[in-house]
Amino acid sequence: MQQLDAQRFAMHFSEFVALADAGAGLQAYVDALETKHRLFAAALAAPAQLDLAGVEKLLGTVFTARRKLYPAIEALGAEGFAARAAQLLRGEATIGAFSDALPMPEERAPRRKLRGAAHDFAAELLHFADPARHPLMTRWVWDASSASGALRELMREEHAVDVDHAAARAWLFERIAEQGIWRDQHWLADLVLAMAYVTYFRAMTGGVLGSDFTRASTPEEQLRKLLGLDAAGGPPRVRKSAATIH
Repeated sequence: MQQLDAQRFAMHFSEFVALADAGAGLQAYVDALETKHRLFAAALAAPAQLDLAGVEKLLGTVFTARRKLYPAIEALGAEGFAARAAQLLRGEATIGAFSDALPMPEERAPRRKLRGAAHDFAAELLHFADPARHPLMTRWVWDASSASGALRELMREEHAVDVDHAAARAWLFERIAEQGIWRDQHWLADLVLAMAYVTYFRAMTGGVLGSDFTRASTPEEQLRKLLGLDAAGGPPRVRKSAATIH
């Protein structure tokens, strides 16, 4: 992709490597993402068997959705959610169609936030069920409504408004290979994107992810939170109460 900049990639890749080297190491991040993949792959191998407890376990690893989406999923019901998840995974429904299938508030602002959370959950269902096939397409990677996100931080100033996620990931794979890394490129792509977003967020006075993200004070904490890796072994992260769904 001509609008992506190899120098910007190199900067964010180096930032991530430095962060990883100062902590548990790069392989620890790759292993954590692989563990998340196994959780999703096992749960989604037979979507029809998903119950609300299983959905909650998956949702708890999706930072941008876990505090917003459960009441809508509960209102839809386990059977209805499982059917829509199966359609999404089979390619019979888009991320947008999956999001629109959930009960939504009538008010515009809450509806927009809930639909965004549903988009992110659908994107992670696809990616972590089959990371080799589906790039990560959450809003923090690229938000088409504002032409912002991690990919924007890898673009030249004359960036394009439209993004092809598959082409962008292929470009990332090429840059990662130039670093001498041939294995687990899909996870390295996720990690570089997360590093780019965290760097952007920390340079801003606010951010679309809100105070819960800000409370993670270090870049490592924020990167792990963004990828949902902070949920492993900890207390439940899903908020079950919300305003009434009309």
